[in-house]
Amino acid sequence: MYAHAPFCARRCFYCDFAVHVRRTGGSLEWRAAVAGELDFLQREGRFVLADSLDSVFVGGGTPSLLGPEAMHELRDLLGTHRLESADLEWTAEANPESFTDEVAAGWRDAGVNRLSLGVQSFHEATLRWMGRLHGPAGAEAAVARAAVAGFDNLSLDLIFGLPAHIGRSWEDDLRRAVDLGVPHVSLYGLSVEEGTPLGRAVGEGRETVAHEGQYREEYLLAAEVLTEAGFEHYEVSNFALPGRASRHNRRYWDGTPYLGLGNGAHSYSHPIRRWNVRDWGEYRATASAGDSPVAEEETLDDDATRLERVWLDLRTDRGVDEGTLAEKARGLVAAWLGEGWAVEEKGRVRLTATGWLLLDRLAVALDEAGSA
Repeated sequence: MYAHAPFCARRCFYCDFAVHVRRTGGSLEWRAAVAGELDFLQREGRFVLADSLDSVFVGGGTPSLLGPEAMHELRDLLGTHRLESADLEWTAEANPESFTDEVAAGWRDAGVNRLSLGVQSFHEATLRWMGRLHGPAGAEAAVARAAVAGFDNLSLDLIFGLPAHIGRSWEDDLRRAVDLGVPHVSLYGLSVEEGTPLGRAVGEGRETVAHEGQYREEYLLAAEVLTEAGFEHYEVSNFALPGRASRHNRRYWDGTPYLGLGNGAHSYSHPIRRWNVRDWGEYRATASAGDSPVAEEETLDDDATRLERVWLDLRTDRGVDEGTLAEKARGLVAAWLGEGWAVEEKGRVRLTATGWLLLDRLAVALDEAGSA
């Protein structure tokens, strides 16, 4: 299950997420809206919570703005009995500046056992350019605060592909993340989205974007630095020390049904995928009244299902089963092996870091060649 907490103290320069700018408060409204959506789902009967959950992820936005009691309140809404699995992975996102001692202690007491910290960079000029509210020391302080509260399962978000004029050393950021001793790192390549401040700045010629070569070099450098430090590159954008891969991430990629709560959240139960309205005000008004906050839904046909399955398999270190490949697809994979885009291990073909840079193109090609 995913729950979206939309509030942010400031919208970052590049952000196109479903967020609502609000420096304080909002937890009571958020709780009421989520409660209303759960009531609607129970009455509707199509997408409902399982009796037992093995993965909960609270993202945003900035969930840490909701305060120390928010996860207790979410636990009450979901039902404590659903969160009693001995191996439950409960992740919550936080930004360093709002991850206080009180938030850390309150969340840990509620049962959160994994944190995802929105660090993005350790470089002061980069943080200012992005509009982040924490400084270079913010990540170190947040990791230390988490340790005091009893968290040992942490992930850091880092962003790459930034304009070269900022002067950030990507290698320095990677090595500082490694030095912090966290067991998981997620990478995000900067994208320019229409309607964001960055998108407008690029459109008006006031800002530049990283060229393709820089994007490639930084991605491959990350793969090199992190794997040399003992991380497993288990998905195109995710690295984990052995045994610390995100279960929640893997559930999205292996076809497990999931339920999304909150504005902009997606839900999936084959063959249906649907998503909620993005605007917080619209979602709040609708969900709080117990009405449907769903914006749209789609039914995946056989072709879409097959292509999605190929794409999802290729984006992870699981790869595709060589035995399912048609003759034409085997020839295609042989070419990938020759180019260094893929490797074959124990009857499965998985992409290398170089191949993951071509993921979309290779997935379409394999699907068209007949992968099953």
